[in-house]
Amino acid sequence: MARRDSAYVKLNEFNFGKVKGGSLDVHPTEKALIVQYELEATILGEMGDPMVGERKECQKIIRLKSLNANTDIASLARKVVEECRLIHPSKLPEVEQLLFYLLNRKKSGNDKREKHSPRDLAPFEGLELDEEANINRIDHYVELLYEDIPEKVRGATLILHLARNPDNLEELLQNETALGALARVLREDWKQSVDLATTIIYVFFCFSSFSQFHGQVTHYKIGALCMNIIEHELKRYDLWQDELQKKAANQNVKKEHEKAFKKYQGLLIKQEQLLRVALHLLLNLAEDTRTELKMRNKNIVHTLVKTLDREDEELLVLVVSFLKKLSIFLENKNDMAETYAVEKLARLLPCKHEDLLNTTLRLLLNLSFDTGLRSQMVQAGLIPKLSSLLADESQRQLCMCILYHISVDDRFKSMFAYTDCIPQLMKMLFDCGESPMDPELISFCINLAANKRNAQVICEGNGLKMLMKRGLKLKDVLTMKMIRNVSQHDGPTKNLFIDYVGDLAAQTGVEEREEYVIECLGTLANLTIPDLDWELVLKEYNLVPFLKDRLKPGSAEDDLILEVVIMIGTVSMDGSCAAMMAKSGIISALIELLNEAPAYLIDLMHDKNAEIRKVCDNTLDIIAEYDEEWGRKIQSEKFRWHNSQWLEMVDNRAMGDDGEPFMYGDDGEPFMHNGDILERRDLFYSAGTEGGREGEREAETFSRDSTSSTVQVRREVGR
Repeated sequence: MARRDSAYVKLNEFNFGKVKGGSLDVHPTEKALIVQYELEATILGEMGDPMVGERKECQKIIRLKSLNANTDIASLARKVVEECRLIHPSKLPEVEQLLFYLLNRKKSGNDKREKHSPRDLAPFEGLELDEEANINRIDHYVELLYEDIPEKVRGATLILHLARNPDNLEELLQNETALGALARVLREDWKQSVDLATTIIYVFFCFSSFSQFHGQVTHYKIGALCMNIIEHELKRYDLWQDELQKKAANQNVKKEHEKAFKKYQGLLIKQEQLLRVALHLLLNLAEDTRTELKMRNKNIVHTLVKTLDREDEELLVLVVSFLKKLSIFLENKNDMAETYAVEKLARLLPCKHEDLLNTTLRLLLNLSFDTGLRSQMVQAGLIPKLSSLLADESQRQLCMCILYHISVDDRFKSMFAYTDCIPQLMKMLFDCGESPMDPELISFCINLAANKRNAQVICEGNGLKMLMKRGLKLKDVLTMKMIRNVSQHDGPTKNLFIDYVGDLAAQTGVEEREEYVIECLGTLANLTIPDLDWELVLKEYNLVPFLKDRLKPGSAEDDLILEVVIMIGTVSMDGSCAAMMAKSGIISALIELLNEAPAYLIDLMHDKNAEIRKVCDNTLDIIAEYDEEWGRKIQSEKFRWHNSQWLEMVDNRAMGDDGEPFMYGDDGEPFMHNGDILERRDLFYSAGTEGGREGEREAETFSRDSTSSTVQVRREVGR
């Protein structure tokens, strides 16, 4: 028995007899050399004879922390060869060459920063190992997860090295023991070691990079665990900040503060690595909108906005990318408004990190569609910051779109006059020459020109001359629209147009496009200049017949007719021009046109816009006071509208248990706003028909049980 035991022991003895040196290479990210070598292992039998032989490829990493510009490359190479027996002395020249390459590579790396897209997690410290991970030894790595914390970290790191190779993910996924052990260790020990938590989350991040593995990651509830870890780390960060502030305030413990600050820097680096990995994983899982909704319920937006206070640029790129993805949903956008995310984003502009700058601008563009958030942008001082970024061609389009949205609000238009925004825009217009302009550029300029102070800045130098030249030569409608906005402001700006009155009047030819004529005529109509001889202009360009012809019903679109009416009002301020208009018969044409106004106002009486409905109601009341015939028509139309609403409500109550909600569409507006009431023949019954008789009986039935309003319904139906 003893003999068998000794044989058993000897059979498991290894003889690592031969080591063959291999190739040399540089480490891809560190200042280190990698030595590849081959180890020949032999299993000895009972008598010491070799029974089974096995060869294994290994590598050794030689870190060169002292390598810098002052290092003697030749001396360092000799020292490496002497201390590392795996490198043959004959390879000394090769070692020198590799060291020289490492030194130069390090220098070039300082000049140009390595870029990582938000979806690619950059490597971090703590992933290095002296041994190469092997998928065949996965069971051994899992056993390490049951040891102490250092061994757990080592085991998790070895598994991570396997998971970083996509070819191993399928096999790892089938090993439920390994994944279950990783999830258990993370759940139980993440507070004990930041390195352990970071490494295990990184393993699951590798799976989350592929959509088909999201189900397995969700199965182990890694997403929820990551949310808890992130929340805990942010609280720790706040405690660190408070502790540092207390020590900084106490001058007696200055050395203690410096010591604590150094410790804080080290802890902060590791914490931000953990946050990067955890947030990356959550961002990947958020591809599923259901998972994203769960994150939102756990206040993911508040967590991300709080993380914007950090200084690590790679972490900020990730956080802003996550917020950008979330911002397309109304609820998340509202959360960002409540947490004043814009104020924290403004801190990031401008910045030298191109990816961070671009991602921040894209997020701000998403948020700029909201009126309240645009106000926050202005309060955060984003107008001058974005204006300065217009000089950057790579970010110009995004900045211009955000500024365009801000310029829509009249409250903020004047603020652009006190930045270098308008001069830059005018230069862009100059640079376009005769080529088409970007719609964002000219649209932005049109908005800005609606403000008096901005218009003055636009006209400085040869600004107006350049615009008129382009607009008239290219027949550019949008440029003329910008000119028209400039012309509406009183003061010195309006007098600059005297030199261009003739050119504008000449554009009213029959062959010109109607939208182009509208802008030219609108510009002329804005020129209420006392010194301008309108009589001469009307005669020289024969404008009176043109204006009269456009007043005929059906001769032009409503927009052009409106500009003609305004133009007539402008020139009529001159007595001689007013007499000329009266003799031409334009007054009777205006009266005829005015007779059509009540019908148009009646159509607008039920418009979706509350302000339009209010103006129409007030105007129709005035018309009804002075014209009995129109008064009866207006009263009849209002009566019909009232009855149609009642009938629709009654019909809905007959079809549903509670008819009240069915009176309105999804947007809260009555359904009848979308059509003409007079075309709803189903609402009214014809007398003498079977339907009419049934309608009368129904109306009478309702009248017995309803209010006096229903009696009105019966009378109307019986007509």
